[in-house]
Amino acid sequence: MTNRIIPCLLLRNNGLVKTIRFKESVYIGDPINAVRIFNEKEVDELVFLDIDATREKREPSVNLIRKIAEECFMPFSYGGGICTLQQIEEIIKSGAEKIIINTQAFIRNKFINEAAVRFGSSTIVVSIDVKKKLIGGQTVYINGGRQNTGKDPVEFAKEMEGEGAGEIFINSIDRDGTMEGYDIELIRSVSEAVSIPVIACGGAGSTHDLKMVIKEGGASAAAAGSLFVFHGKRRAVLITYPSYNEISELFK
Repeated sequence: MTNRIIPCLLLRNNGLVKTIRFKESVYIGDPINAVRIFNEKEVDELVFLDIDATREKREPSVNLIRKIAEECFMPFSYGGGICTLQQIEEIIKSGAEKIIINTQAFIRNKFINEAAVRFGSSTIVVSIDVKKKLIGGQTVYINGGRQNTGKDPVEFAKEMEGEGAGEIFINSIDRDGTMEGYDIELIRSVSEAVSIPVIACGGAGSTHDLKMVIKEGGASAAAAGSLFVFHGKRRAVLITYPSYNEISELFK
């Protein structure tokens, strides 16, 4: 099985940004330019997340999704502001291969079942944002990391698998943008609890981190943002991606 390494790109006002712990966003550039560079790098897959759509109660930008699809040589997933089956249909028709659902999965978990039945489980990815509690343990957050659900991430992942989700995208808010490594323990606990693929996100700072979260954490795929858009200690913007040979060497 191929080890999937996925750039995760955050959208804000139709531009690309990068956050640290879901805050302190920095403008990265134009998403279409980024797609063109990733095309040249022969990336297998991309993830786009509109990080303000849910909070602003805004519909997904179908026009932007179409523009991305026109340029994108590889499959891509889209998330942000999705709360109806009609929106999912429009996004798929616009060119996205998979749909990522976060807040609505918690608010109305039957929505995941409805979406999976209509569009197929392989199309539906549930995104779970996780933050450590002050007294130990971790909990699921929704609404762009602003609302604490009090829900255990492992239990929630199992519920979402039961509703028909085809993949789990698990993101550590505490590690987001820090480049200090994934929360391997969190990823492992979710990976061991479900039989569907788990995409790990939050904290990648090196290709070694990508290897570790798959080898040690049991993730099916490693997603990263800062690792692929920043270069050096000053975090200069430079979009990059390891070559096929580098990835092959990594997982020998």
